Amino acid sequence: MSKNSSKITPSTQALPKLQKFLADSGICSRRAGEELIKEGQVSVNGETATLGIRVNPERDVIKVGQKRIQSKFSKPLIFMVNKPKGFTCSNDDPHAERLIFELLEARHRNNRLFCAGRLDRDSEGLVILTNDGNLAHKLTHPSQQVRKKYQVEINEPLEYEDMRSMLAGIEDEGEFLQLDEIRAKSGNPVGSTKLEITMGHGKKREIRRCFQRFRYKVKKLRRVAIGGIRLGKLPLGTYRDLKDSEIDLLFPKQIS
Repeated sequence: MSKNSSKITPSTQALPKLQKFLADSGICSRRAGEELIKEGQVSVNGETATLGIRVNPERDVIKVGQKRIQSKFSKPLIFMVNKPKGFTCSNDDPHAERLIFELLEARHRNNRLFCAGRLDRDSEGLVILTNDGNLAHKLTHPSQQVRKKYQVEINEPLEYEDMRSMLAGIEDEGEFLQLDEIRAKSGNPVGSTKLEITMGHGKKREIRRCFQRFRYKVKKLRRVAIGGIRLGKLPLGTYRDLKDSEIDLLFPKQIS
């Protein structure tokens, strides 16, 4: 059995796919890496590579043409940020006054990071930034059902019929919008203006659109949790690394 076609075990499953390694090494985009592999321009340990194989950057000799690609593989960067209002969750937006990446220290701005679940410019709270594309995809894909909690303040007391409609789901601009849970610290959310919203999905500005549909104005929207990670006492406008032990807390536990 060749080295390129060795059986995938749990230990090798954790290794990066070749096209991801090429992208992480700064050689090209992941899609361009796939094309290089298909064209037979990439070799692993002297053998022509096949698409989808996993590599050990610390051990394998990986070449594009005759050039060896030295490993730049390192532990992924995963930050939790307390985003203030006025910052846009984008790498590049000519219409944005300020981008969330401006909150990072200079040493982190040179890394290619993604927003794993955005907040609109007028909202604040917890955002995950990472250079791990797989993690970002998992956090944002609807199938993962990563639950997010928001503190929402509206301009007038919530009425029962409006709450029932938002929980059942509404149509807005051709999209189905729905809030999973509506609670209040005071107990019954009906008659309250300060609410806690929980959602396992999220379309663009979904919470704001739901309330606007029923004449409410959202005065404040703050995301306080993603999965089991809570914003806690992280100061507004600052960020910190997520610990290894915290990564799994982002995702719901699978019931066997």
